[in-house]
Amino acid sequence: MLEPLVSRVTALEAQGIVNEFLSDRLPDRFTADQGVWQKKFWVVPVILAYPGIGSVGTVGQVRVDGMVGEVVDYTAIEEMKRVGMEVYQVNRDAIEAAFS
Repeated sequence: MLEPLVSRVTALEAQGIVNEFLSDRLPDRFTADQGVWQKKFWVVPVILAYPGIGSVGTVGQVRVDGMVGEVVDYTAIEEMKRVGMEVYQVNRDAIEAAFS
């Protein structure tokens, strides 16, 4: 059986699916970035982002099935939180300056 070359789910839809998935599991500073199509999945980076700064780093990824639009795999939530804290610490001065 041949692998599909195109997705039924658009990149924007995959990003929305991941944002909904994240909103149920992580604080609001974690968000989906633009996904990359790989075989039959959208691989969507999860980033830590702040208003006025934007992305301060990638903390994980979520894979979305491009045919049915379901999350099939993701970086462990605790791992994304841990990496998010590390990214925050590295960028703490810039983040705090943006809110002062």
